[in-house]
Amino acid sequence: MSKTSVFTRRDFLRSTTAAATLAATGSPLLSAAATTASVLVIRDQKAMLDDYAVDAEVLKKMVSATVMRVTGEKTPKAAWLSLVKPTDIVGLVPTPHLNPTHPEVVATVREQLREAGIPDANIRDAQGNNDVVERCTALISLPGLKAHWLTGIGTVLKNYIMFSGRPSSYHNEDSSKLGEIWNLPHVKGKTKLILVDALRPLCDKGPQPDPRYMWPYKGLIAGTDPVAVERICLKVITAKRHALRGETWLLSPPPFCIEAADKQFHAGVSDLKRITVETAGWTQDLLL
Repeated sequence: MSKTSVFTRRDFLRSTTAAATLAATGSPLLSAAATTASVLVIRDQKAMLDDYAVDAEVLKKMVSATVMRVTGEKTPKAAWLSLVKPTDIVGLVPTPHLNPTHPEVVATVREQLREAGIPDANIRDAQGNNDVVERCTALISLPGLKAHWLTGIGTVLKNYIMFSGRPSSYHNEDSSKLGEIWNLPHVKGKTKLILVDALRPLCDKGPQPDPRYMWPYKGLIAGTDPVAVERICLKVITAKRHALRGETWLLSPPPFCIEAADKQFHAGVSDLKRITVETAGWTQDLLL
């Protein structure tokens, strides 16, 4: 991997100010990755029971609705087959630690892939395994929605950190480089869907999950642009933090990785003005 300069707080403020100026003058914004992106937030009040157990049947309906809305297809099978083919080796990438992805989410995606005609032998657990990732022709990222004490936001971009082979190189201020992982040869272009488990997010950073900062959002956040999906995840996390404190409560370290993934690594769209958010289902405390 080539050495990459660090995207700093000063860079963040400079680019944010520049973007605001360009927007005011009608000039093009800074992102070179894409012009626009779409993100879906879908929620169901019945997705979790009072003890935070997942209602698997409700979740299945949510996942089906999600892939159909993201792809524009009319059936779950057609939706999955527009993303992957039966000949693909499909790697599922859930979050293993600090608010891990609910196993029901992983199981539902695996089941729907099988129902769409993807052979079970072609569906792999790819988290943290570069040998598996190199053989995969498609990846489905399944991160849990959370803040993180080493990277600020710890959801989409960080979910591939083990694929770098040197995860400690992406902590604290160096977390601004997380976007470069998505450009590694064994990763780039393989991600067909980002499906964030936002059933019970964690809005403070750990290192151990604190139930005081977890809440039943009962949602999924999905799209095909990792930076845009992460940006909406950040919006939800930030809004919840402010609501809990009754005042501004910023993440530390700051989530520089999102804008850097756009401006520096061209992995997707970070500007909220260029992201269309579609919502479906339960709207109470949507935090958008």
